[in-house]
Amino acid sequence: MPELIHSVEIAAPPSAVFPLLSLPEGLAKWWAEDVVPVDGGAELGFFSRATIYRLRALTLVPPTTAAWLCETGQEWEGTRIVFHIAPKTGMTDLRFRHEGWRAVSPFFVACNTTWGALLFRLKGAAEGGAPGPLFTREGLASGTKGP
Repeated sequence: MPELIHSVEIAAPPSAVFPLLSLPEGLAKWWAEDVVPVDGGAELGFFSRATIYRLRALTLVPPTTAAWLCETGQEWEGTRIVFHIAPKTGMTDLRFRHEGWRAVSPFFVACNTTWGALLFRLKGAAEGGAPGPLFTREGLASGTKGP
């Protein structure tokens, strides 16, 4: 099965990165403005909730692993979003995988680009910046171009 893979170094300790990946309020700091906690996970709303991704926590092991199962979404349903966090000389080495895609489609390719942008927003948030989420309630953040 196809999967998306990214890696980024973050100038912050794993203890600062993990909450951004494992808590609904953490996801709202870099991914989507519209994040609602649900039993065992989070629901992320996009484009005035025209698209909703419900994520269920699979593995949350502070501060090394955060893994989510995507329970909704035409192409996302059944996929897994996995973050591996490791210390690296005063920094964090973040390894990302979005696993279990059924096919390489145009949406798969667009998601690869979007995940790259998201991880740099995550990096900014973890390093004390305030980039904000890539997705506002209505669409993409101001000044951002989509894939």
